Amino acid sequence: MQGGIEWLVDAQGCAPDRLRDREVIVALLDRIVADMGLHVVTSAVHVFGGAGGITAMYLLSESHLTVHTFPETATVTLNAYCCTPRAPARWHALLADALGAREVAVREVRRA
Repeated sequence: MQGGIEWLVDAQGCAPDRLRDREVIVALLDRIVADMGLHVVTSAVHVFGGAGGITAMYLLSESHLTVHTFPETATVTLNAYCCTPRAPARWHALLADALGAREVAVREVRRA
């Protein structure tokens, strides 16, 4: 495999208050990193004001991990891209536990 694997993850039915909580989102990303055996180089987290959500990115030695939360629709989207082979995160369990997600859809894309 030359180009790696990308996971596109969409979750619905999340708890809106958790989608606005910086600590909850950072803890979720940290759990994904640990679950997948990834290595963070640097990170950026932006919390939107008012009822807005959070956008965060972890730059990884393996590539990147991003999240965008949408409290107004109780949804979250994640993207994990790894240029080295590895097992996927336990997406359904992690998102249900951290965010209360009721539905999780995962697409795995092998990059050329």
